[in-house]
Amino acid sequence: MALYKVIVEKHPDVYVAYPLGLKGVVVGEGSTYEEALDDVKSAIRFHIETFGTDIVEADPALEVFVAEAGVAT
Repeated sequence: MALYKVIVEKHPDVYVAYPLGLKGVVVGEGSTYEEALDDVKSAIRFHIETFGTDIVEADPALEVFVAEAGVAT
């Protein structure tokens, strides 16, 4: 079993999840956190089965941080 870091965003009406360390676009969504996570796991499996393991980045992120940055416009 391979482990992937997954970002899960909570929006007003849906959760959106996407993995780090894969080439291409892989997204899952759901009404709950768990549904979005299950959906992105399925999407990851499908993406690797379709495109092969070459899409897995050799140097994945070690840690992930979320920060806010104020930018003058």
